[in-house]
Amino acid sequence: MRGPLPEYPWDAMAPYAEQAAAHPGGALNLSVGSPVDPTPDSVREALAAATDAHAYPATAGTPRLREAIAEWFARRRGVSVEPGAVLPTVGSKELVALLPFLLGLGSGEAVVFPRISYPSYAMGAALVGADAVASDDPSEWPEHTALVWVNSPGNPDGRVADVEALRAAVARARELDAVIAGDECYAEFGWDAPWDRDPIPSILDPRVVGDDHSGVLSVYSLSKQSNLAGYRAAFLAGDPDLVERLLTVRKHAGLMLPAPVQHAMIAALGDESHVEQQRDRYRARREVLRPALEAAGYRIEGSEAGLYLWATRDVDAWESVADLARLGIVVGPGHFYGEHSPRHVRLALTASDDDIAAAARRISGESA
Repeated sequence: MRGPLPEYPWDAMAPYAEQAAAHPGGALNLSVGSPVDPTPDSVREALAAATDAHAYPATAGTPRLREAIAEWFARRRGVSVEPGAVLPTVGSKELVALLPFLLGLGSGEAVVFPRISYPSYAMGAALVGADAVASDDPSEWPEHTALVWVNSPGNPDGRVADVEALRAAVARARELDAVIAGDECYAEFGWDAPWDRDPIPSILDPRVVGDDHSGVLSVYSLSKQSNLAGYRAAFLAGDPDLVERLLTVRKHAGLMLPAPVQHAMIAALGDESHVEQQRDRYRARREVLRPALEAAGYRIEGSEAGLYLWATRDVDAWESVADLARLGIVVGPGHFYGEHSPRHVRLALTASDDDIAAAARRISGESA
Protein backbone atom coordinates (compact mmCIF):
# COMPACT_ATOMS: atom_id res chain seq x y z
CA MET A 1 0.00 0.00 0.00
CA ARG A 2 1.32 3.44 -0.90
CA GLY A 3 2.12 6.02 1.79
CA PRO A 4 -0.38 8.55 3.11
CA LEU A 5 -1.42 11.40 0.84
CA PRO A 6 -0.82 15.01 1.90
CA GLU A 7 -3.64 16.92 3.50
CA TYR A 8 -5.84 18.99 1.21
CA PRO A 9 -4.10 22.39 1.36
CA TRP A 10 -7.21 24.57 1.30
CA ASP A 11 -8.26 23.19 4.70
CA ALA A 12 -5.56 25.45 6.19
CA MET A 13 -7.54 28.47 4.99
CA ALA A 14 -10.48 27.86 7.33
CA PRO A 15 -9.48 30.35 10.07
CA TYR A 16 -8.80 33.08 7.54
CA ALA A 17 -12.12 32.46 5.80
CA GLU A 18 -13.83 32.74 9.20
CA GLN A 19 -12.05 36.01 9.89
CA ALA A 20 -13.06 37.40 6.51
CA ALA A 21 -16.66 36.36 7.09
CA ALA A 22 -16.70 38.49 10.25
CA HIS A 23 -16.05 41.68 8.27
CA PRO A 24 -19.06 44.04 8.49
CA GLY A 25 -19.37 44.03 4.71
CA GLY A 26 -19.08 40.26 4.45
CA ALA A 27 -16.40 38.08 2.89
CA LEU A 28 -15.12 38.57 -0.65
CA ASN A 29 -13.67 35.29 -1.88
CA LEU A 30 -10.88 35.83 -4.40
CA SER A 31 -9.08 32.62 -3.50
CA VAL A 32 -10.64 30.06 -5.85
CA GLY A 33 -11.09 30.66 -9.56
CA SER A 34 -14.67 29.43 -9.82
CA PRO A 35 -16.65 31.27 -12.51
CA VAL A 36 -19.63 33.39 -11.41
CA ASP A 37 -20.80 34.68 -14.78
CA PRO A 38 -23.71 33.08 -16.67
CA THR A 39 -23.33 30.01 -18.83
CA PRO A 40 -24.16 31.13 -22.42
CA ASP A 41 -27.78 30.64 -23.45
CA SER A 42 -26.75 28.70 -26.56
CA VAL A 43 -24.92 26.17 -24.39
CA ARG A 44 -27.75 25.80 -21.89
CA GLU A 45 -30.23 25.30 -24.72
CA ALA A 46 -28.04 22.62 -26.29
CA LEU A 47 -27.80 20.84 -22.94
CA ALA A 48 -31.56 20.96 -22.42
CA ALA A 49 -32.25 19.64 -25.93
CA ALA A 50 -30.09 16.58 -25.26
CA THR A 51 -31.54 15.44 -21.94
CA ASP A 52 -33.18 12.34 -23.45
CA ALA A 53 -29.90 10.55 -22.86
CA HIS A 54 -31.04 6.97 -22.27
CA ALA A 55 -27.98 5.24 -23.75
CA TYR A 56 -24.44 5.11 -22.46
CA PRO A 57 -22.33 7.90 -23.96
CA ALA A 58 -19.20 7.14 -25.96
CA THR A 59 -15.97 7.60 -24.01
CA ALA A 60 -14.42 8.88 -27.23
CA GLY A 61 -17.15 11.47 -27.63
CA THR A 62 -19.59 11.68 -30.49
CA PRO A 63 -18.12 12.06 -33.97
CA ARG A 64 -19.54 15.58 -34.14
CA LEU A 65 -17.91 16.55 -30.85
CA ARG A 66 -14.52 15.28 -31.97
CA GLU A 67 -14.92 17.21 -35.22
CA ALA A 68 -15.86 20.35 -33.28
CA ILE A 69 -12.77 20.01 -31.08
CA ALA A 70 -10.50 19.53 -34.11
CA GLU A 71 -12.10 22.52 -35.85
CA TRP A 72 -11.61 24.63 -32.71
CA PHE A 73 -7.92 23.72 -32.51
CA ALA A 74 -7.44 24.81 -36.11
CA ARG A 75 -9.39 28.05 -35.70
CA ARG A 76 -8.28 29.22 -32.25
CA ARG A 77 -4.92 27.52 -31.64
CA GLY A 78 -3.45 27.29 -35.13
CA VAL A 79 -3.09 23.53 -34.71
CA SER A 80 -4.03 20.80 -37.18
CA VAL A 81 -5.31 17.60 -35.57
CA GLU A 82 -7.53 14.84 -36.88
CA PRO A 83 -10.84 14.17 -35.07
CA GLY A 84 -9.44 10.76 -34.12
CA ALA A 85 -6.59 12.44 -32.23
CA VAL A 86 -8.80 14.29 -29.73
CA LEU A 87 -10.58 13.09 -26.61
CA PRO A 88 -13.10 14.70 -24.24
CA THR A 89 -12.41 14.48 -20.51
CA VAL A 90 -14.47 14.95 -17.35
CA GLY A 91 -12.99 18.37 -16.66
CA SER A 92 -9.26 18.99 -16.78
CA LYS A 93 -8.38 18.43 -13.11
CA GLU A 94 -9.17 14.71 -13.26
CA LEU A 95 -6.92 14.39 -16.29
CA VAL A 96 -4.06 16.27 -14.63
CA ALA A 97 -4.29 14.08 -11.54
CA LEU A 98 -4.89 10.83 -13.43
CA LEU A 99 -2.58 11.16 -16.44
CA PRO A 100 0.35 9.37 -14.74
CA PHE A 101 -2.00 6.47 -13.93
CA LEU A 102 -3.55 6.48 -17.39
CA LEU A 103 -0.05 6.29 -18.90
CA GLY A 104 0.91 3.41 -16.60
CA LEU A 105 3.61 5.28 -14.68
CA GLY A 106 4.83 4.25 -11.24
CA SER A 107 7.75 3.93 -8.87
CA GLY A 108 11.15 4.65 -10.39
CA GLU A 109 9.75 7.22 -12.83
CA ALA A 110 9.44 10.98 -12.50
CA VAL A 111 6.73 13.52 -13.27
CA VAL A 112 8.09 17.02 -13.96
CA PHE A 113 6.00 20.17 -13.57
CA PRO A 114 6.60 23.92 -13.12
CA ARG A 115 8.34 25.22 -9.99
CA ILE A 116 5.31 27.40 -9.22
CA SER A 117 2.23 25.43 -10.08
CA TYR A 118 -1.18 24.04 -9.28
CA PRO A 119 -0.75 21.17 -6.77
CA SER A 120 -2.56 18.55 -8.88
CA TYR A 121 0.57 17.87 -10.94
CA ALA A 122 2.44 16.71 -7.85
CA MET A 123 -0.63 14.83 -6.64
CA GLY A 124 -0.77 12.90 -9.91
CA ALA A 125 2.77 11.69 -9.24
CA ALA A 126 1.92 10.83 -5.63
CA LEU A 127 -1.09 8.76 -6.65
CA VAL A 128 1.12 6.34 -8.61
CA GLY A 129 4.22 6.48 -6.41
CA ALA A 130 6.30 8.38 -8.97
CA ASP A 131 8.83 11.07 -8.12
CA ALA A 132 7.48 14.64 -8.28
CA VAL A 133 10.05 17.07 -9.70
CA ALA A 134 9.39 20.83 -9.79
CA SER A 135 11.64 22.34 -12.46
CA ASP A 136 11.36 24.91 -15.24
CA ASP A 137 14.78 24.15 -16.72
CA PRO A 138 14.79 21.27 -19.24
CA SER A 139 18.48 20.67 -18.61
CA GLU A 140 17.62 19.77 -15.00
CA TRP A 141 15.01 17.16 -15.84
CA PRO A 142 16.21 13.76 -14.59
CA GLU A 143 16.88 10.81 -16.84
CA HIS A 144 14.00 8.83 -15.33
CA THR A 145 11.45 11.48 -16.35
CA ALA A 146 8.40 9.83 -17.93
CA LEU A 147 5.95 12.75 -18.01
CA VAL A 148 6.46 16.51 -18.25
CA TRP A 149 3.76 19.09 -17.59
CA VAL A 150 4.03 22.56 -19.11
CA ASN A 151 1.42 25.08 -17.90
CA SER A 152 1.02 28.14 -20.11
CA PRO A 153 -0.49 30.51 -19.15
CA GLY A 154 0.51 29.43 -15.70
CA ASN A 155 -1.70 28.93 -12.68
CA PRO A 156 -1.10 30.77 -10.37
CA ASP A 157 1.51 33.10 -11.84
CA GLY A 158 0.06 33.82 -15.28
CA ARG A 159 3.37 33.41 -17.09
CA VAL A 160 3.41 32.46 -20.77
CA ALA A 161 5.87 30.09 -22.44
CA ASP A 162 6.78 31.41 -25.88
CA VAL A 163 7.49 29.28 -28.94
CA GLU A 164 11.21 29.00 -28.15
CA ALA A 165 10.58 27.83 -24.59
CA LEU A 166 8.01 25.28 -25.73
CA ARG A 167 10.32 24.02 -28.45
CA ALA A 168 13.14 23.49 -25.93
CA ALA A 169 10.79 21.66 -23.56
CA VAL A 170 9.53 19.32 -26.28
CA ALA A 171 13.06 18.62 -27.51
CA ARG A 172 14.25 17.65 -24.02
CA ALA A 173 11.18 15.50 -23.35
CA ARG A 174 11.85 13.62 -26.57
CA GLU A 175 15.49 13.12 -25.57
CA LEU A 176 14.19 11.51 -22.38
CA ASP A 177 11.53 9.50 -24.26
CA ALA A 178 8.97 11.20 -22.00
CA VAL A 179 5.43 12.30 -22.73
CA ILE A 180 5.00 16.08 -22.55
CA ALA A 181 1.59 17.64 -21.91
CA GLY A 182 0.69 21.30 -22.21
CA ASP A 183 -1.99 22.52 -19.80
CA GLU A 184 -3.35 25.49 -21.78
CA CYS A 185 -6.70 26.15 -20.13
CA TYR A 186 -6.23 29.95 -19.88
CA ALA A 187 -4.92 30.52 -23.40
CA GLU A 188 -7.79 32.79 -24.46
CA PHE A 189 -6.87 35.37 -21.80
CA GLY A 190 -3.74 37.31 -22.70
CA TRP A 191 -3.36 40.78 -21.17
CA ASP A 192 0.14 42.20 -21.49
CA ALA A 193 2.21 42.63 -24.65
CA PRO A 194 2.70 40.67 -26.79
CA TRP A 195 -0.14 38.42 -25.62
CA ASP A 196 -2.72 41.22 -25.77
CA ARG A 197 -2.50 40.98 -29.54
CA ASP A 198 -0.71 37.71 -30.41
CA PRO A 199 -2.27 34.30 -29.76
CA ILE A 200 -0.67 32.41 -26.89
CA PRO A 201 1.12 29.46 -28.53
CA SER A 202 0.05 25.89 -28.02
CA ILE A 203 2.52 23.09 -27.39
CA LEU A 204 1.12 21.57 -30.62
CA ASP A 205 1.86 24.74 -32.60
CA PRO A 206 3.67 23.81 -35.83
CA ARG A 207 6.39 26.33 -34.88
CA VAL A 208 7.02 24.09 -31.85
CA VAL A 209 6.61 20.54 -33.16
CA GLY A 210 6.37 20.93 -36.95
CA ASP A 211 3.92 18.29 -38.11
CA ASP A 212 5.14 15.68 -35.61
CA HIS A 213 2.87 15.30 -32.56
CA SER A 214 4.58 12.18 -31.22
CA GLY A 215 4.78 12.20 -27.45
CA VAL A 216 2.94 15.53 -27.16
CA LEU A 217 -0.51 16.34 -25.76
CA SER A 218 -2.43 19.60 -25.39
CA VAL A 219 -5.05 19.87 -22.63
CA TYR A 220 -7.84 22.44 -22.62
CA SER A 221 -10.95 23.26 -20.58
CA LEU A 222 -14.13 25.21 -21.24
CA SER A 223 -14.60 26.00 -17.54
CA LYS A 224 -13.25 29.54 -17.69
CA GLN A 225 -13.73 30.72 -21.26
CA SER A 226 -17.35 29.49 -21.40
CA ASN A 227 -18.30 29.39 -17.69
CA LEU A 228 -18.76 25.62 -17.80
CA ALA A 229 -16.94 24.64 -14.60
CA GLY A 230 -20.09 22.90 -13.39
CA TYR A 231 -20.35 20.92 -16.62
CA ARG A 232 -16.86 19.36 -16.27
CA ALA A 233 -16.15 19.92 -19.97
CA ALA A 234 -12.57 19.57 -21.17
CA PHE A 235 -10.55 17.78 -23.83
CA LEU A 236 -7.10 16.85 -25.06
CA ALA A 237 -5.45 16.41 -28.43
CA GLY A 238 -2.13 15.37 -29.88
CA ASP A 239 -0.22 12.15 -30.53
CA PRO A 240 -2.77 9.73 -32.06
CA ASP A 241 -1.13 6.70 -30.46
CA LEU A 242 -1.20 8.31 -27.01
CA VAL A 243 -4.81 9.37 -27.49
CA GLU A 244 -5.73 5.82 -28.45
CA ARG A 245 -4.03 4.44 -25.33
CA LEU A 246 -5.78 6.96 -23.11
CA LEU A 247 -9.10 6.15 -24.76
CA THR A 248 -8.66 2.42 -24.08
CA VAL A 249 -7.80 2.93 -20.41
CA ARG A 250 -10.64 5.43 -19.97
CA LYS A 251 -13.08 2.93 -21.50
CA HIS A 252 -12.02 0.33 -18.93
CA ALA A 253 -12.32 2.88 -16.11
CA GLY A 254 -15.72 4.17 -17.25
CA LEU A 255 -14.43 7.75 -17.63
CA MET A 256 -17.06 9.04 -20.02
CA LEU A 257 -18.52 12.50 -20.47
CA PRO A 258 -22.36 12.63 -20.13
CA ALA A 259 -24.09 12.84 -23.50
CA PRO A 260 -25.90 16.15 -22.76
CA VAL A 261 -22.57 17.74 -21.81
CA GLN A 262 -21.08 16.57 -25.09
CA HIS A 263 -23.87 18.36 -26.95
CA ALA A 264 -23.31 21.47 -24.87
CA MET A 265 -19.61 21.43 -25.68
CA ILE A 266 -20.34 21.45 -29.40
CA ALA A 267 -22.41 24.61 -28.95
CA ALA A 268 -19.70 26.26 -26.83
CA LEU A 269 -16.91 25.43 -29.26
CA GLY A 270 -18.84 26.84 -32.19
CA ASP A 271 -19.65 30.21 -30.56
CA GLU A 272 -16.78 32.67 -30.16
CA SER A 273 -18.87 35.72 -29.29
CA HIS A 274 -19.41 34.64 -25.68
CA VAL A 275 -15.66 34.11 -25.26
CA GLU A 276 -15.02 37.69 -26.37
CA GLN A 277 -17.58 38.91 -23.85
CA GLN A 278 -15.97 36.89 -21.07
CA ARG A 279 -12.54 38.19 -21.98
CA ASP A 280 -13.84 41.75 -21.70
CA ARG A 281 -15.28 41.00 -18.25
CA TYR A 282 -12.00 39.66 -16.92
CA ARG A 283 -9.99 42.49 -18.45
CA ALA A 284 -12.24 45.07 -16.78
CA ARG A 285 -11.91 43.36 -13.39
CA ARG A 286 -8.16 43.18 -13.75
CA GLU A 287 -8.01 46.90 -14.50
CA VAL A 288 -9.91 47.61 -11.27
CA LEU A 289 -8.04 45.27 -8.92
CA ARG A 290 -4.44 45.59 -10.11
CA PRO A 291 -3.95 49.33 -9.46
CA ALA A 292 -5.53 49.01 -6.01
CA LEU A 293 -3.05 46.29 -5.07
CA GLU A 294 -0.10 48.23 -6.45
CA ALA A 295 -1.12 51.38 -4.59
CA ALA A 296 -1.24 49.32 -1.38
CA GLY A 297 2.37 48.20 -1.82
CA TYR A 298 1.92 44.92 -3.67
CA ARG A 299 4.07 44.10 -6.69
CA ILE A 300 2.39 42.11 -9.48
CA GLU A 301 4.68 39.51 -11.02
CA GLY A 302 3.94 37.45 -14.12
CA SER A 303 0.20 37.73 -14.57
CA GLU A 304 0.55 38.67 -18.24
CA ALA A 305 -2.18 36.16 -19.01
CA GLY A 306 -4.71 33.96 -17.24
CA LEU A 307 -7.27 34.63 -14.54
CA TYR A 308 -5.17 35.62 -11.53
CA LEU A 309 -3.00 38.36 -10.13
CA TRP A 310 0.19 37.00 -8.58
CA ALA A 311 1.12 39.56 -5.95
CA THR A 312 3.78 40.06 -3.30
CA ARG A 313 4.81 42.60 -0.65
CA ASP A 314 8.02 40.67 0.03
CA VAL A 315 6.65 39.29 3.29
CA ASP A 316 5.55 35.76 4.12
CA ALA A 317 2.40 34.88 2.21
CA TRP A 318 0.50 34.01 5.39
CA GLU A 319 1.05 37.58 6.61
CA SER A 320 -0.55 38.94 3.46
CA VAL A 321 -3.36 36.37 3.74
CA ALA A 322 -4.04 37.52 7.31
CA ASP A 323 -3.95 41.23 6.43
CA LEU A 324 -6.36 40.75 3.56
CA ALA A 325 -8.63 38.55 5.70
CA ARG A 326 -8.95 41.43 8.15
CA LEU A 327 -10.32 43.40 5.19
CA GLY A 328 -12.78 40.60 4.53
CA ILE A 329 -10.87 39.36 1.47
CA VAL A 330 -9.90 35.69 1.04
CA VAL A 331 -6.90 34.96 -1.21
CA GLY A 332 -4.67 31.98 -1.91
CA PRO A 333 -1.22 31.78 -0.26
CA GLY A 334 1.78 31.08 -2.46
CA HIS A 335 2.73 28.17 -0.17
CA PHE A 336 -0.05 26.16 -1.85
CA TYR A 337 1.76 26.37 -5.19
CA GLY A 338 5.08 24.88 -4.17
CA GLU A 339 8.03 25.77 -2.02
CA HIS A 340 9.30 28.38 -4.49
CA SER A 341 6.58 30.98 -3.85
CA PRO A 342 6.38 31.56 -0.08
CA ARG A 343 5.95 35.35 -0.38
CA HIS A 344 3.17 35.62 -2.97
CA VAL A 345 -0.61 35.49 -2.90
CA ARG A 346 -3.01 34.65 -5.71
CA LEU A 347 -6.13 36.74 -6.32
CA ALA A 348 -8.75 35.44 -8.76
CA LEU A 349 -10.47 37.65 -11.30
CA THR A 350 -13.44 35.28 -11.38
CA ALA A 351 -15.40 37.08 -8.67
CA SER A 352 -18.29 39.33 -9.71
CA ASP A 353 -17.82 42.93 -10.84
CA ASP A 354 -19.31 44.13 -7.56
CA ASP A 355 -17.02 41.95 -5.44
CA ILE A 356 -13.91 42.97 -7.37
CA ALA A 357 -14.87 46.65 -6.98
CA ALA A 358 -15.54 46.18 -3.26
CA ALA A 359 -12.21 44.41 -2.80
CA ALA A 360 -10.40 47.24 -4.56
CA ARG A 361 -12.07 49.77 -2.28
CA ARG A 362 -11.15 47.84 0.86
CA ILE A 363 -7.54 47.43 -0.25
CA SER A 364 -7.42 51.16 -1.01
CA GLY A 365 -8.70 51.97 2.48
CA GLU A 366 -12.13 53.13 1.33
CA SER A 367 -15.35 51.90 2.88
CA ALA A 368 -16.79 48.90 1.04
